[in-house]
Amino acid sequence: MTTRDASRRASFGPMPARALGLRCLLAMALLVGACDKGDPPPTTGPTATAAAPAPVSAVPPPVKDGIWLVDVTASSGMSFVHEAGAKGGLHVPEVMGGGVALFDADGDGDLDVLAVNGGPDPVKPGARGAAINRLHANDGHGKLTDVTSGSGLEGADYGMGVAVADIDGDGDEDVYLTALGKDRLYRNDGAGHFQDVTEASGIAVNGWSASAVFFDADVDGVPDLFVTRYLDYNPARQCFDRADRRDYCGPNSHPPIPDAFLHGLGDGRFEDRSEKAGIRMVQAAGLGVVSEDVDEDGWPDVFVANDAYPSHLWMNKHDGTFTEDALLRGVAYNVRGEAEAGMGIIAADLDNTGTVDFLVTHLDGETNTLFRNLGGMAGFEDASAASGLGPPSRPYTGFGTAAVDLGMDGHLDVLVVNGRVRGGFEEAGSEDWKRLAEVNLLQVGAADGTWALDETHAPDFTQQIAVGRGLATGDIDGDGDLDVLVGNIGGPARLFRNDSPRAGHWLRVDARLRKDGPRALGARIRVKSGEHAQAATVTSGGSYLSASDPRPTFTVAQAATPEATSLEVRWPGAASWERFTTTCLDCGISLVKGEGEAAR
Repeated sequence: MTTRDASRRASFGPMPARALGLRCLLAMALLVGACDKGDPPPTTGPTATAAAPAPVSAVPPPVKDGIWLVDVTASSGMSFVHEAGAKGGLHVPEVMGGGVALFDADGDGDLDVLAVNGGPDPVKPGARGAAINRLHANDGHGKLTDVTSGSGLEGADYGMGVAVADIDGDGDEDVYLTALGKDRLYRNDGAGHFQDVTEASGIAVNGWSASAVFFDADVDGVPDLFVTRYLDYNPARQCFDRADRRDYCGPNSHPPIPDAFLHGLGDGRFEDRSEKAGIRMVQAAGLGVVSEDVDEDGWPDVFVANDAYPSHLWMNKHDGTFTEDALLRGVAYNVRGEAEAGMGIIAADLDNTGTVDFLVTHLDGETNTLFRNLGGMAGFEDASAASGLGPPSRPYTGFGTAAVDLGMDGHLDVLVVNGRVRGGFEEAGSEDWKRLAEVNLLQVGAADGTWALDETHAPDFTQQIAVGRGLATGDIDGDGDLDVLVGNIGGPARLFRNDSPRAGHWLRVDARLRKDGPRALGARIRVKSGEHAQAATVTSGGSYLSASDPRPTFTVAQAATPEATSLEVRWPGAASWERFTTTCLDCGISLVKGEGEAAR
């Protein structure tokens, strides 16, 4: 048994040892390419009771041959194949889309699936043809039915990504779709039917958008929106690799465009305050975005992963403006002072210290970068090598990513989907996508704050070769653990059910500003059982182009009882914490602001 195995088993008691080792690189032999030229109840009082909108089970599912993530795409009924419109023109948008979302579209309490499509022609983004988005309704047990027709989410432009939030406070989840062309906002009627309210909402974001995140910038209970913007794309521009072969252009071949900040007015309308907020002061090729309270002042900040430009960390000044502090806080560059090809983002307490860390995925030849939070004004340090997260990622190009405690042992595991963006070939028709395809990464977390590559327990996920892009997590089958949805360029979206053996209990928290009202975006929740503590934020952002279930899922020690489990919330804008107690484990609970008691 390795040291990591021992430390993990000591956390929550016996669990099957996880085989840790180096990934087989045979798949790399299939990949051909060279570098681009020059382009780098509800509660009553302080007691929270179990919410029961969807069937859940405290009984772990049977383990299938020790496999933790099982591809259930076909058996679930999900059917979606992404269309990139690649016809040999080597247009950059062809390799940049593929967003996915897990959210409750029809108000029945379980997670439905949305996959964002591209289009038949990235040069004419409004030419949708048969390349529509796909919405699948969930029966609560992971069985999916295509309900796209008549949903209103079929799409109108060359799609990229998705963000989800209740924009008008009616309790329904609304949808924002980013695109090459025109971003669009869709209002939910509560039954899974969506109306395009883009013009009525005042949103006018055109060009090329990538990831987006809803967050409550001014802590007024109304969602605001941050949209990353990529390139001022010129389809006539041609690029070549170092062997003078046609290839996809990199981010330095086109001018970047500024990101957008849209202020929510509370009635479903938005006002563009990008310039007033200071967001337009710098321009970079933005791809990934997440909102977190970095300085723990109760106000949300925004972290942006830029492609071949320094990352941006927008610190909230509490007056409607932001200051860009990435360099000051140590997250603009890697440890060598280099700007990397930032794509996907994790913002989470990766090492269980109570503070938010960042992981950013990057291009092959670089490594995925862990920025470990040192606390307070000490900022962050690049811990990519020491943590074990960096070196195994060097051969791959990472996009969507998530931190999930697969086996409920109290330590977050890291998932990354990979797929190249450069190939070194003359044309890029459908038969050439194999040149961009890569395997995915599962890196298993240990108690000492390190991660090791696992090549044994999730072959459906780690050995499947595809052009991975979007990744979202959520409990698709109502059994308590988190499952994984992956979007692939030019191929089928994949759904992976989590069948991991469980070393602990689970607790899912739905934090709301009022009963039957909107979720408390930005609320910080911490759960403690015995000596083990976890903290997480209510957000659906992060990863790449994708939206996950915003309800944090916590791991509680196997020997813990509800009475011995402490649960505290710091609501957006609050300086102090509110304490709740729970009457159950292996359940979902609902918390409402003001119905707890002041934490001592």
